[in-house]
Order: sequence, then C-alpha cells, then structure tokens
Amino acid sequence: MTQTLNLGRIVRLSLLSFGALVFLAPYIFMISAAGKAQADIFASSLSLVPQQWYYVENIQKAMSRVDIPTLLWNGVVVCGIILIIQVMVAVPCAYAMAKLQFRGSRFMMALVMLGLLVPIHATALPLYVAFDTLSMLNSYAALVAPFSISVFAIFLFLQFFRALPDDLIHAARLDGMSELGVVARVILPNAWPAVTAFAIFSVVAHWNDLFWPLIVVTNSDYATPPLGLLFFRAAEAGDDYGALMAATLIITLPLVLAFLMAQKRFVEGIAMTGLKG
Repeated sequence: MTQTLNLGRIVRLSLLSFGALVFLAPYIFMISAAGKAQADIFASSLSLVPQQWYYVENIQKAMSRVDIPTLLWNGVVVCGIILIIQVMVAVPCAYAMAKLQFRGSRFMMALVMLGLLVPIHATALPLYVAFDTLSMLNSYAALVAPFSISVFAIFLFLQFFRALPDDLIHAARLDGMSELGVVARVILPNAWPAVTAFAIFSVVAHWNDLFWPLIVVTNSDYATPPLGLLFFRAAEAGDDYGALMAATLIITLPLVLAFLMAQKRFVEGIAMTGLKG
C-alpha cells in the first residue's frame, strides 16, 4: 500500500514538473537570449548557456533605446489606479448583493454574469470615439476609465462575502455602524485574501495588455510596458533580439517578483472564494 502511494506521488510530481517546465520554457529561453550576442542567438546549435555573457551590453542597449523607467512607471500608475478603483467599486457592490435583501438582486446578478461575456474588443470603437471627442487620447484617463468597473471583481468578491458569517455583520450593526462603516471596517479587512487574489489577476491582465493602449496611445510618454516593447521593435527594425529580450526581461520581472511575494495570499483567496479548479 505504501509503495503504491509513493509511486502515485512520484507520478504526480513528475507530471507537475513536466508541466511547469513546459510553461517556464519560453521564460527560460528569454533569460538565455537576453545574455547572448546576436550571432549566438541565431547559431545552428541551441544552447541555453551563453558562450559569451552579454547581459550588461544588452541591458544597456535596451535602456538607451527605450525609456524603460518611464514604461515601468506608466505600468505601475495605470495598474495601480485601475486596481484601486475596481476594488472601491466592486467591494460595496458585492457586499450589497451578498448580504442585503432588495428587489432586483437576482437581476443584478444576471447583469454581472452577462458582463463577464462582453470583451473589451466589442466596445473598443465607441469608447475610442468618445475619448477622441473629449480630447482624452494619450492620457492616463483613457487607459484607466474603460476598466474602472470590473464585473469579474464583483463576481469574485460576491462568492467570498457569501461565506462570511451574518452574525459578524449583525454585531457591527448593533454597535451603530452604518452600511458603509460595515463595508470599510468589517468587510474589507476580512476580504484581503480575495482582494490579493483579484489584484494578481488585475495587475497581470492590465500590465500585459497591448490591445487598448495600442488604440488610445501614440505618445511614448504614456506608453505602457507592452506598447513600449512594440516601439522598441519599430526602432530596431526587429533585428536586435538580444536587446529586445533584455527589455522584455526587465519589464516582466516585476510581475514575477510580485506573484512570488503574494502567492500564499493568492492561493488562499482562490480557495476561500470557492473558485477551485
């Protein structure tokens, strides 16, 4: 019996390790290419270890040809503002739908579910026309406004709030708290696992988003990281892949570090919201 369990564990670990290697393979190749000279990248033999280390040279090229600090700052500003507004809007909405009894709650839930089915591509044209009419293109507002309300956040927090005990909310009301006070002082402090889980989804999605910034931004001063890489390729005619991989490595590194620091909360939030795979 013990041998069977050990064999099953070995098989599971082997499959998980293989799957992790498959998903990490592009990132490993990017790290390898970021440290190679142009001739090594297109060599006939594939080697992950650079024959000559060109990390410093490629990073210097990337930093000199594209304003990477500005790209990173724009990414932080846009993702941070979007996340803060999304949480401020989604938490009260989800609390009302989960814990308050009112007419139309089922209809609102149906609207939330329908909202999950509408992609940004379907509304891109009217949003672009509206921002152009208001002369708001090439601005943080144009990058942030379409994503300020997240129906996915409302749905995620709704599942989490339903699991919170009603006695906790009743006790807060007996202490004289208003509904906004309950949300700010009771619900939100207990919702940090769900907020952290959603923060990972939100930041990754908007940090890597190229579709919408490509539409509303033509000024490099407001370019987000993926759009900045596109400007880099345009400036380099797509032939300096070592520097391009170095720029990509710099831009993706903050996401990797953020996920590693928040992975415990992320897994806890997913488990507690009932969104189990």
